[in-house]
Amino acid sequence: MSEVKADAFLDLRGVLCPINFVKTKLKLDAMEPGEILEVSLDSGEPIQNVPKSIKEEGHKILEVTREEGFFRLKIQKNA
Repeated sequence: MSEVKADAFLDLRGVLCPINFVKTKLKLDAMEPGEILEVSLDSGEPIQNVPKSIKEEGHKILEVTREEGFFRLKIQKNA
């Protein structure tokens, strides 16, 4: 499986809920349909809540990767 290449990046480590979701949503709104956004999130509430909220917005979670101390989330903007 080839690695999914992101078109944009957002590091939200240390950013609390719901601000991390708001920043993710604003970034996605500025992107073109089909583009990939890679977001770094803390464990706990951020990784629990942001992916769920992003799916509710109609976007697709392509992958979630656990890194040392945080998670890396790849999101495809809906068409």
